[in-house]
Amino acid sequence: MAAGAALTAPRIAGAAEPAAAKASSALTASGPGERLSLDLGWRFHLGDVPMPVPHTGDQSYASTKAGAAGGAAGLRYDASAWRKLDLPHDFVVEGPFLETANVGQGYRPKGVAWYRRTLRLDPADQGKHLELQFDGIATNATVWVNGNVVAHSWSAYSSIYIDITALARFGDELNAIAVRVDADPLEGCWYEGGGIYRHAWLVKRPPVHLITDGVYAHPVKEGEDLWRLPVEATVANVGEAAADAEVEMVLVDADGKPVAHARTLLAIAPFERGVARRSLEVTGVKLWSLETPTLYRVRTTVRQAGTIVDEAVTLCGFRTQRFDPDKGFFLNDKSVKIQGVCIHQDHAGLGVALPDSIIDFRLRRLKALGCNAIRSSHNAPTRELLDAADRLGFLVMDENRLFNTSPDYLRLVEWMVRRDRNHPSVILWSVFNEEPLQGRREGYEMVRRMAAVVKCLDTTRPVTAAMNSGMFSPKNVSQAVDVVGFNYQIAVYDPFHSANPSKPMTSSEDTSAVSTRGEYATDMNAHVLTSYDDVARPWGATHRAAWKAIAARPFVAGAFVWTGFDYRGEPQPFEWPTASSSFGIMDLCGFEKAAFYIHQAQWVKDRPILHLIPHWNWPGREGQPIRVVAMANTETVALMLNGKLIGEQKVDPFEMNEWQVPYVPGRLEAVGKTAGKIVAHTVVETTGAPVALRLTPDRGSLAGDGRDAAPVTADAIDARGRAVPTANLAVSFEIDGGRIIGLGNGDANSHEPEKGAARRLYNGLAQVIVQSEAGGSGVLVLRARAEGLKAAEARIAVRADRGPPSVPRPD
Repeated sequence: MAAGAALTAPRIAGAAEPAAAKASSALTASGPGERLSLDLGWRFHLGDVPMPVPHTGDQSYASTKAGAAGGAAGLRYDASAWRKLDLPHDFVVEGPFLETANVGQGYRPKGVAWYRRTLRLDPADQGKHLELQFDGIATNATVWVNGNVVAHSWSAYSSIYIDITALARFGDELNAIAVRVDADPLEGCWYEGGGIYRHAWLVKRPPVHLITDGVYAHPVKEGEDLWRLPVEATVANVGEAAADAEVEMVLVDADGKPVAHARTLLAIAPFERGVARRSLEVTGVKLWSLETPTLYRVRTTVRQAGTIVDEAVTLCGFRTQRFDPDKGFFLNDKSVKIQGVCIHQDHAGLGVALPDSIIDFRLRRLKALGCNAIRSSHNAPTRELLDAADRLGFLVMDENRLFNTSPDYLRLVEWMVRRDRNHPSVILWSVFNEEPLQGRREGYEMVRRMAAVVKCLDTTRPVTAAMNSGMFSPKNVSQAVDVVGFNYQIAVYDPFHSANPSKPMTSSEDTSAVSTRGEYATDMNAHVLTSYDDVARPWGATHRAAWKAIAARPFVAGAFVWTGFDYRGEPQPFEWPTASSSFGIMDLCGFEKAAFYIHQAQWVKDRPILHLIPHWNWPGREGQPIRVVAMANTETVALMLNGKLIGEQKVDPFEMNEWQVPYVPGRLEAVGKTAGKIVAHTVVETTGAPVALRLTPDRGSLAGDGRDAAPVTADAIDARGRAVPTANLAVSFEIDGGRIIGLGNGDANSHEPEKGAARRLYNGLAQVIVQSEAGGSGVLVLRARAEGLKAAEARIAVRADRGPPSVPRPD
């Protein structure tokens, strides 16, 4: 794929190889333009590097000139002693835990750091449009190229596009990129990490080219079987003369067959832009849906004198959406209850610097949950997350980070919409989360202006805002949005709907229940919380109560549970030493808590669900009652202990089913029936002591591109091969043919290093994230050892893969 590849998305991959694992590989160049990964070969320095201060008159004079930046920002600064690394990179997760550090950041100190990289440009690149792209730098950043300040960034969640055409050097002359990162400013009250934590790119385009995020192609239904695809393509000219260009748009179906096309002409003066607009008509399309997320491609080609000079491929999906004030959300004219979660972007062992394949892993975990929607809380997500959402079939509430209507911040809203408006997964634009001005005239006026910016770029999706108060004020934000978002407002659902019967509404954030995986009694002194879904924060509700309130009201479009995964920071109701939250349906590794099975029983409709809690290892509690809960979506569930029927109950789809069972070691089992037939069966057994370790990779193969990564689950098993849920053992790891890039176990109180080669099992589980090596092929071998237990080994096939086209590492 050619210049303008910022608009492209990954090819669709088979189930055996998640597309996210090779998303960057799909962004290859064809024709004269190219988008090159700039992730490899950076130098890193933790801490600030003082800038030289001019003293003499000559020094002062020279310091004010172009290219005169000194110190680590300078063109010829020697960074050879700095650490070598590749991007993405989060330096905060590599640091220690400090009680004096910010609680919201997970007690991790942040600070300032520097990155540098040099590169050479071929003389043949002269005359091309050259653009640096940073997909995300946390938090504030200044970028220099060849000693010139070229960008300041004030948000960790927005991309930085930098035209370096005028500053570039060619041939044997080196180009130097320097980035100073200040991670101390807070944009959020959760863990944000620090560094160049998303991808970086160098894009080379011809003088007449499609701009970044410059193609808009979002289908609109016109009739029973008639669709219109309006296509807008913005073409720029950085050449020295006016240029004529022909722009062609071709719609290609999922089978690779062209189904519609159009052409138009543009005349573009130097340093001007032209917008080519055409509308394609098509019938007989395959719809994008949650179950079958069919994706089409729009190939946009720019020609001069009959020769292709630039091309971009944009994915799109044919679907309709609407929010009804009485009946909720409709996708393709079918009622869909939004079964969503809010997520932050950090993961165990990695901080916020996630390989694309780990983003894919997290969404696959949500798909298994029965989740159909994601709220990117509270910021624009990575491109790769939206690509995965399109491919896997999720709905997305795409959220702006900073509530501010000054020009600089409105440009961030514009950037988000331009970048994301082609994604069929995106159904809502959210302009803020829980702002103090939400119930005041100022907030209303600010949202009006932000909504206007959105509507200038996309009229097909509604604007929302996540409100936690102020809905009944005389002038408030609910009056300025298309869909009202409610955060923790169960008591307000009915009166607001009665007072505003024509206003669609959804829960934008709900629940805020807290639990610790594998714990079944709350101990405030030990900082652990029961998994029985009994504990919620004062403003929230349990998982069961929150969903019941939403499911019972058709006019509430759906839920976005806080949260899908645990995340660093916000360790409520605790403080030090607890460093991570406990809000997640899954823990920080993506291991299931009991809440996972509660929502699975409530949300999954296409297969039977049945699960039991707790485990059945309770030595010393013989004869004492144990609370047993069955989570099922069958009609009835029967519970047995050692073959004896304890009881059979009609399934309660909201509260679940439970019994008090006197503890006797052995076999606890449940049977689920629908229409009188057994459709589900599950067993929990008393295990023996652990005798061996076990390693289970999430995937059986990796691309040998140095980027692909996969989580490996470590657990301990007894002599009969059963997982021991109470094992808390120190485990060490060794690897050949790859590298370990992170470790975790879901323990919010753990201060173990997240980098290295050792991790304790927590309530039976730990996670090791392994990554291939560049140029690798053959087999990656991971080994685990624990004192007194049989060692374990996992083998993952590594296939040869050159990875995405990349700027070569510096000499």
